[in-house]
Amino acid sequence: MVQNQKFKIASLFAGCGGLDLGFKKAGFEIVWANDFDKSVWKTHKKNFPKTHFDTRSIIDIKSREIPNDIHGIIGGPPCQSWSLAGAMRGANDHRGQVFYEYIRILKDKKPLFFLAENVPGLISKTHFPEFIKLLSKFRMIGYDVDWATLNAKDFGVSQERQRVFILGYRKSLGLQIEFPKTTHGILDPLFSKSKKYNLKPYVTLKDLIGDMRKAIPAKERNQPNTNGELLVPNHEYMIGSFSTIFMSRNRKKEWNDVSYTIQAGGRHAPIHPSASKMIKAEKDLWKFDNKTKHPYRRLSIRECARIQSFPDNYIFYYDTIADGYKMVGNAVPVLLAKAIALNIKKQLKKAGAQVKN
Repeated sequence: MVQNQKFKIASLFAGCGGLDLGFKKAGFEIVWANDFDKSVWKTHKKNFPKTHFDTRSIIDIKSREIPNDIHGIIGGPPCQSWSLAGAMRGANDHRGQVFYEYIRILKDKKPLFFLAENVPGLISKTHFPEFIKLLSKFRMIGYDVDWATLNAKDFGVSQERQRVFILGYRKSLGLQIEFPKTTHGILDPLFSKSKKYNLKPYVTLKDLIGDMRKAIPAKERNQPNTNGELLVPNHEYMIGSFSTIFMSRNRKKEWNDVSYTIQAGGRHAPIHPSASKMIKAEKDLWKFDNKTKHPYRRLSIRECARIQSFPDNYIFYYDTIADGYKMVGNAVPVLLAKAIALNIKKQLKKAGAQVKN
């Protein structure tokens, strides 16, 4: 019976392991994972030493090479093709096509559930017809499917980060699809929602990174510091000028705010909250205050990792500063992943008395 089993997971497009860590913290076992991006290999392998990690492209992986005793498949296919910030080629891009490789493996393995994560651009007006086709294909291979847009800040993550999650259960389970309920929000007597749902206050930047010691700038040409130079692992930040695009809007939050989205690029990392407020000079042009007491610098990789809710003992390994920011920014926030995983676990156990794998 499923009820007494420890649920085993195969993770596709695992990256540095944010989604995997959330599921692990919820009591799942990550038995198999893959990612074609060599810059994340060492980080995932070091943090998940018992997980078999396949470094090939999903296109080259045959379904029979993935364990048969898995209960779920999770993963976030590459988002660049669907991103509102990119060219939005969607399924017309080879990276968009790998979503169908995900479906291929899902069809062959037939696990009890699956979870797919992607950017909001997936449900944009441009891509919505393709999105509906994706949902239809999931249903055609035997899954009840639903989707939701979740904001990480509503689940204890100090960050404005909206992502689309597609969740499916095998039709034989007969489960109604549910997503986790919001746990954090605005605590104000004027907002009855906060009272009704007993919401916790949003986690602020001060809560998360207010206790961190001074970060170290990257070396020349943004090369990483050695471990001996870093008192806190990965607590180093990208140096260099700020682009016109970066300065086209405010990039700094205050200590009592939640962070802007942690992106997969160091040059777009938010400004540390200790500096003075940025000044709006004109439309699409912001400037730094030259009277600031604290210099304007980007958040460090470790600060970004904390905002993504990675614990400090989760070490990131990279050859360039840019790779460090990329892997952290591409990850699913750990606490959001855990909230989803716990909800899935609850549903599976509810169906456990009637279901055999």
